[in-house]
Amino acid sequence: MGLDMYLYKRTDVKNWNFLPNNYYEVTVKRGGDVYKDIKAERINEVVEEVLYWRKANQIHAWFVTNVQDDVDDCRESFIDYEKLKELLKICKKVQADHSLAEELLPSKSGFFFGSTEYDEYYFEDISYTIDELEKILSENNENANFYYCSSW
Repeated sequence: MGLDMYLYKRTDVKNWNFLPNNYYEVTVKRGGDVYKDIKAERINEVVEEVLYWRKANQIHAWFVTNVQDDVDDCRESFIDYEKLKELLKICKKVQADHSLAEELLPSKSGFFFGSTEYDEYYFEDISYTIDELEKILSENNENANFYYCSSW
């Protein structure tokens, strides 16, 4: 048990009749063989789990405040691409100057949310977030939407 956090990337792959030159082909395989219980022609969205955190309560608090209107109810919430850039920028500021941690990315207590100390684990979460967001933001995401959700 504890705070589990996910960033999902959803990409629209629906094939529209009026855009025949932009058709997607999606294949789902299991054990190397096409998985016949999923009809490829019915797939209209691909969902990827692009980032996972465990008990990074400072990151969770940022999402609750900046994306979920201060309502912490484990729902899936759309994240504007610019918001991901904003989170990356804030994490980099905190990484460069640890004294900004409590002001810019305060820890949050909660049901099995982990430590609220500004210790090595806090800053490991910051470094991890920076590394992973930089990868995500460097990819071509023009047709993607991002969503955050948590469970605890």
